Amino acid sequence: MALAAQRRIAPLALTMGEPAGIGLEITLAAWRDRLQRSVPPFVFYADPEAVRARARLIGLKVPIEVVDRAERAAEVFVDRLPVRPVRLEAETRPGEPDPANAGAVIAAIEGAVAAVAKGEAAALVTNPIAKSVLQAGGFEHRGHTEFLEHLAERHQAGRRIHAVMMLVADQLRVVPLTVHMPLADVPKAITRGLILDTVRVTWEALRRDLGLPLPRIAVTGLNPHAGEAGTLGREEEEVIAPAIEELRSEGLSITGPHSADTLFHAAARAGYDAAVAMYHDQALIPFKTLAFETGVNVTLGLPFVRTSPDHGTAFDIAGEGRASPESLIAALKLAEALAVSRAKGRRRDGR
Repeated sequence: MALAAQRRIAPLALTMGEPAGIGLEITLAAWRDRLQRSVPPFVFYADPEAVRARARLIGLKVPIEVVDRAERAAEVFVDRLPVRPVRLEAETRPGEPDPANAGAVIAAIEGAVAAVAKGEAAALVTNPIAKSVLQAGGFEHRGHTEFLEHLAERHQAGRRIHAVMMLVADQLRVVPLTVHMPLADVPKAITRGLILDTVRVTWEALRRDLGLPLPRIAVTGLNPHAGEAGTLGREEEEVIAPAIEELRSEGLSITGPHSADTLFHAAARAGYDAAVAMYHDQALIPFKTLAFETGVNVTLGLPFVRTSPDHGTAFDIAGEGRASPESLIAALKLAEALAVSRAKGRRRDGR
């Protein structure tokens, strides 16, 4: 699909993420495997010297070409890794993040988003960041998803964006209703409005981007055994179930609230196309158990496609050359497929 996509869509924009983590080396490995794995063309928003240094450290001979615009990536991708330069402030040491580089990490995301917003790149793919390091450098957002929501609103002046995280693999698609917040704050964050907005965004993305004409969505409860008819908690009775009923009245195929401990085995997964879980670990524990190296993080509800590997910075193995590029390659391929799907949809709608 990658070669055909080169003729139909612009290159992808890939951010460097935390430079002290494994993002640089899995990007180098993805480019190395571009032909045998049909990796779609991308432009890498990163510091060229840091990329070269990491390539030398892990023993990969990857020729780099600095490009001044994202569109040039398709011209050089077969022979050289195209890098759109974003200069780091401090020397990068694998496994030793420096908040002095937070500005460059943020600038890479901003530059890549701007390229996608202007149509110079077809979709955004992001390498993992270290939120605590960025926040030590002045970052004001809880995570990638929230920052991308902010950037999307900047590029779509006056439009409210409700970004939704969905984890995608062959075995499971799952959405955490609440994401980067302390567990103690979750119950009061679960509102009827949040459930309605999240499920609507998920349902529309399943239809538009993933080609499911009648998506089936399952929703978990918050409490053990989905509250056991109110004896183990009232959130299911008072908030979750009424929201599900309202969504059913709109014609959505939706079930729940389900007990989370029985929703993720193989037979249960056959009954839905995506699950919406109440909080981060309720969604990510089953997902990473099933697809730790191949899962992809997709942000729904944005005016552009965004995917990401479903793993962190892996400081403990950074610089050793043994980080797997599997999840990044999967993220690049899914970004390409979603971008092609959206382009087809725009042509059908005459936009």
